[in-house]
Amino acid sequence: MSLAVAIQMDPIAGIDIDADSTFALALEAQRRGHRLWHYLPADLSWREGRVRARLRPLEVRRARGDHFTLGAEEQRDLAEMDVVLMRQDPPFDLAYIALTHLLEHIHPETLVVNDPAAVRNAPEKLFTLEFADLMPPTLVARRREDILDFRAEHGDIIVKPLYGNGGAGVFRIRPEDENLNALLELFADISREPLMVQRYEPAVRRGDKRIILVDGAPVGALNRVPPPGEARSNLHVGGRAERATLTAREKEICARLGPELRRRGLVFVGIDVIGDYLTEINVTSPTGIQEIARFDGTDVAALIWQAIEARRAPDSPDGGRPRRPADARDRTGAA
Repeated sequence: MSLAVAIQMDPIAGIDIDADSTFALALEAQRRGHRLWHYLPADLSWREGRVRARLRPLEVRRARGDHFTLGAEEQRDLAEMDVVLMRQDPPFDLAYIALTHLLEHIHPETLVVNDPAAVRNAPEKLFTLEFADLMPPTLVARRREDILDFRAEHGDIIVKPLYGNGGAGVFRIRPEDENLNALLELFADISREPLMVQRYEPAVRRGDKRIILVDGAPVGALNRVPPPGEARSNLHVGGRAERATLTAREKEICARLGPELRRRGLVFVGIDVIGDYLTEINVTSPTGIQEIARFDGTDVAALIWQAIEARRAPDSPDGGRPRRPADARDRTGAA
C-alpha cells in the first residue's frame, strides 16, 4: 500500500528532530512507502465546495541541519489525498477551530487524523470533564468569588488557562501566596475564557505521566519529572523524561477512555496522569513517541501507521474510502 499523505503542521525547519512526534510519523510513513506533502495551516482554503492546500512534496531524514527537502509548491485539492495528518501545535483558538471545520468537508473520504470534528469537540482540558470521577477536585469558572471559594476549600491549587499548551500560563498558588487576586486580574485582562482550577497534587514531584493511546489502546508511556523549583513537568520547561510502566490505576483510566476515543475516531491520543488522577486528554498534537521509543523500544509511530493503513486498506469497509454517513454532521453537533 502506498498512500498520499498531506501533513498540516508548523514550519518543519524549526522542529527538534530528536523529540518531534510529527517528524517520527513522517519518517515512518516514508519508510513504509507513502508519499508525503507538507503545508502550513495558513495554506489551507475552501473555494466553491473544494478544500485546497498549497502543498509541497516532502522528504525527511534524520540528519541535524539537513532533515528535510521540500519541492515546488502547488495548489492541490485535498480530496486527492488518502490521509491528512492534522499536526500543528495549539493554542486551541478560533483559528484552530476554523481549520477543523474546513477539514471536516473532506473527512472521512480523505482520512483526517485525528477526526477534525472530534478534535473540535474535545478541547484537551474540557474533554476530561466527561470523566470527572477520574480527575482531581476541579473547578472551571471565571468569577473571582467561585475561584476564591475553591481555594478556601483546597488551599494549595493549580490555576491554568483552558486552551493553553506546553505548560504556558500554569501557576501553582500555595495557601500563603498573596498573588491570586492579581493573577485573576491579569487573566481577566487578556481573556474572556473561564479558567481551570485544580487541587495541587503532591504526587507531581514524582512525575506527570504521559500515556499514548492508539485506537484507544495504551501502547507506551513516559514519566516527566519537574525540575527543582518548578511546578510544571513539561519537557520544554526543563522536565526530565524517565522510562515508565503503567500502574493498575492507569490501566483502569485507559480502559475507561479507550472505547470513547475509538468511537470518536481519535487515533493518536496522549493522556496525562498525576498520581491517581487524569488531568488532560491531548488530541490535537500529542507528543512523546520518540522518548518512548528510546526508553523501551516501542515504535509508536509504526503502530499509528498500522491503524491508519487498516482504515485505508482495499478490503476495509467501502474499499478503504469510507463514505460519510448522511447524519454525521448532525451527530457531531457541527453546523
